[in-house]
This record gives sequence, C-alpha cells and structure tokens, in this order.
Amino acid sequence: MVHLWKAPAPTVKGAAIGFVGTVWRDEVIRGGAPNDVRVYRVSFEPGSRTAWHTHPSWQILHVLSGWGRVQTRGGELLTIGPGDTAWIAAEEDHWHGASPDHHFVHLAIHEALPDGREVDWREHVREEDYR
Repeated sequence: MVHLWKAPAPTVKGAAIGFVGTVWRDEVIRGGAPNDVRVYRVSFEPGSRTAWHTHPSWQILHVLSGWGRVQTRGGELLTIGPGDTAWIAAEEDHWHGASPDHHFVHLAIHEALPDGREVDWREHVREEDYR
C-alpha cells in the first residue's frame, strides 16, 4: 500500500518563542497513529536560529543547502553543511540554525507524542554562545 501526502499547510514564519531572526517552515509530512512522524523543511536566513529546545522523541536534521550550526547543551558547536545529517536524542537540549553569513535549509524529522506534543521550547541562545 502506498500513502500519498500532499502539502497540508502553507508556509509559516517561525514564532518568536522558538526562533531568533527570520525562519520559514513548510510541513512536508504529518503522520498519524501509531507513529506520528513529522517532517518539516526549515529555511533560516543568515544568523537565524532556534531557541534551546527538546523533543520528546529523537530528532534528525538533514541539511539540504547552506551552512548551519547545531549544538547540544554543554556540547561542541558543530558546523553542518549540504548532505550532513545530525541525530539528536530524545529530551536532549539543543539548538540549530544558520551560520552568521549563510542561508541554511534542512529537513527536521521527529515523532510527536500521542497528545501531539513535538517540541518544548526553552530560552533563546545567547549571542555570545551563538558567535
């Protein structure tokens, strides 16, 4: 059996609670029970980024274009680029976004809980930690 997903929602701007700078998100896949997988195409303008956050399940980031950064709390700041894939464990506090001088586009893949929860936002990344 083949399941066909059509783009279910329009492009949305990242909300200030979870992002710094201009970020756009396109929903690619919104699954359903029993495995509610969510896939988003996320586009960051240079210097834009997420706030610190966790996911109740794992998250996979697959870079489509540009150059970005990803970091877990207390971890090394990593630069990621086209073709790179990063895996973040469940409940791992982390952030990701564009490098200061480059656009950045990635697929964000994770699983939502049965109640629909897929992310818990925390504080914004301090500028000195980003740089």
